Amino acid sequence: MKKNNTPNEENFIENNVIISVNNLLKKFGDCTAVDNLTFDINKGEVFGLLGPNGAGKTSFLRMVQCISPRTGGDLTVFGLDPDKSHISIKRLLGIVPQENNLDPELSVYENLIQYARFFGIKGRIAEEKAESLLKMIELTDKRNSSIDAISGGMKRRLVLARALVNDPSLLILDEPTTGLDPQARHFIWDHVRKFRDEGNTVLLTTHYLEEAERLCDRLLIIDNGHILAQGKPRDVIENYAGEYVVILDNSEREHEILKANSLPFTPMGSELYHFTRNPQPVMKIFMNEGVTDIISRKATLEDVFLVITGRSLRD
Repeated sequence: MKKNNTPNEENFIENNVIISVNNLLKKFGDCTAVDNLTFDINKGEVFGLLGPNGAGKTSFLRMVQCISPRTGGDLTVFGLDPDKSHISIKRLLGIVPQENNLDPELSVYENLIQYARFFGIKGRIAEEKAESLLKMIELTDKRNSSIDAISGGMKRRLVLARALVNDPSLLILDEPTTGLDPQARHFIWDHVRKFRDEGNTVLLTTHYLEEAERLCDRLLIIDNGHILAQGKPRDVIENYAGEYVVILDNSEREHEILKANSLPFTPMGSELYHFTRNPQPVMKIFMNEGVTDIISRKATLEDVFLVITGRSLRD
C-alpha cells in the first residue's frame, strides 16, 4: 500500500532503533510501575513484551503512545521524545488496543473513513484505502453492516485494519487475539508477519505464550517493572528452562528419587518439572525405579514464564 504524506521515520531514527529505552522509570505516587528498564526495539522485528498482570506492560505502552509522561530516564520513539514530539510520533503509530473501541453508530466502512480523517486522509484517497483494507481483512461484503451486527472476530479484524489506515511504521498490538477462534488468530498472525516482512516494526503484548513464541523475533519478560528475561524465544527457553522438560507426579516417592540423584526440580501444582537438555537419562532413572507415569516434551515459553514469574494469580 502506498504511503500517505506523513513524517518518515527514516528522518529520525539512528542505527535502525525504533524505540530506545534507557533507565526508564514510571511512578504513580509511591508505586513504581516501570523500574529503570533499558532495552532497544529494532526496525523490522516483532518484539514481544510479556509479563503477568501488573508487571508494567500497560504503563510502558502508554508512554510509547505519548499518553503518559515518564517519571525519569530516557525514552525515544523514532528518535523523538514522546513527551515533546507526540504529534510526529502518533502519525507513525498504528494501535490495536485490548478492547474493541469501534464507533457503533458508524458502519464497518464508515469506521475506516472516519479514522482516516484523523490523519488528514480524505476524499478519494480515504475511500480507496478503506476499500483496500476491507479486502485485506475479507470484510468487503460487510462494508455497510453496523458494528453490532458483525462477530467478535470480524470486529477484531476491523480494529487491525483501522490501525493500518495511516500506513504506520510501528504497530502496537495489545492482546490482539484475546477471545478469537484459531482461524481468526492465525489470520491476524499472517498479517502481522506480512507487516513485519515489509520492513515495519511490531510491539506485541499477549498472554498467549504460544503466540509470542511463534510471532516474536525477540521478547522481554518483565515483572514488577523489572526485566526477568530477554532474547530470541528459543534462546530464552533454553537459557531459563532447557531444551526439554520431564514431568512427574508431585509425590513423596518422586521427590526422593530426584533428590537421591541430585536432580533439580520445580513444583508445578500437582506435578514436578525437571528441565534438561537430554531427558533420556532421567527417564531411564525413573523407569528403573518402576515409575512409569512420566512424560517428556519440548520446553516452551510458558514453562519459562511460570518458572520465573510464579504460579500465583494476579488481578
